[in-house]
Amino acid sequence: MIAAKGYAAQTAESPLAPWQFERRDIGAHDVQIEILYCGVCHTDIHLIRNEWFPGIFPMVPGHEIVGRISAVGAHAKKFGIGDLGGVGVMVDSCRECQDCKNGQEQFCTVAPVQTYNNLGHDGLPVYGGYSNTIIVNEDFVHHISDKLDLAGVAPLLCAGITTYSPLKRWNVGKGHKLAVVGLGGLGHMAVKFGNALGAEVTVLSTSPGKQEAAMQLGASHFIISRDEAQMKTAFKTFDFVLDTVSGNSDVNPYLSILKTNGIYVNVGMPAKPWEVSSFSLATGNKVIAGSGAGGLPETQQMLDFCAEHGIVSDIELIDIKDIHAAYDRMQKGDVRYRFVIDMKTL
Repeated sequence: MIAAKGYAAQTAESPLAPWQFERRDIGAHDVQIEILYCGVCHTDIHLIRNEWFPGIFPMVPGHEIVGRISAVGAHAKKFGIGDLGGVGVMVDSCRECQDCKNGQEQFCTVAPVQTYNNLGHDGLPVYGGYSNTIIVNEDFVHHISDKLDLAGVAPLLCAGITTYSPLKRWNVGKGHKLAVVGLGGLGHMAVKFGNALGAEVTVLSTSPGKQEAAMQLGASHFIISRDEAQMKTAFKTFDFVLDTVSGNSDVNPYLSILKTNGIYVNVGMPAKPWEVSSFSLATGNKVIAGSGAGGLPETQQMLDFCAEHGIVSDIELIDIKDIHAAYDRMQKGDVRYRFVIDMKTL
């Protein structure tokens, strides 16, 4: 076993605190990563507090990991020592089910292994990126370009692929009008990707003060979603609506701004079920869709796209001891746009 240190929640009621633990030994096809940066995702808050389902404790959160390869297994060939590598929301899967064979390992139906709060195929708990090191099968580690700011790359492993994936799946690009609902950690990445793909991007937000920031990120227009007059002017305007808001809200106003054959995609995953009139879908042949992260090939494609276009997440770098202050600010929407932990502060 390999000695490691990190920040862990011992129970759902306890705060994150320093914890010494052990990682598994390096297997033949594994790599060991010295973690340099780890992004802070809202999922981390939900899971350490058992807000979605009972967790596995002690829990070390973190699934937006960027680091440097420090050791490689005997038969690992994808990386050399000193290379940069990134790990996202999963660290293993069955490799044999239809989803895995289609490059959608995030939906593995047999034996998916999330980066933390899960059991590995050996039956032992896996621990995430709020740590100094991690052992991962090389297939689930992504190449990271040294042309990009590494701290800004970390959130791409979750927020980046979560917004890139549906835009690519629905072939959003030149000639399309894209509405992005919300300008937070997911929303600001959606604006960057939509703009880079050639779409005309409009941001919808409840906060008038975010207009200038939206324009700086590449949006062409800004709509205050609580303003009924502004929403009426957007009636049947957009080919696509990408809703990044995690809070509970009424989706019907967003369906009204879709053109005929328009597509509404939710990636914010609010907890409350929607109430949608069947007539609002049938009138205009509209589609409601969801999207969850991305598989291994698509995540690497996203990272390569970011390297080509100079795209990273806008971040605030923090000391790990300030993680709970960061959580509090995240829940108030007080961050532009993602927190990233500098792991040398561990």
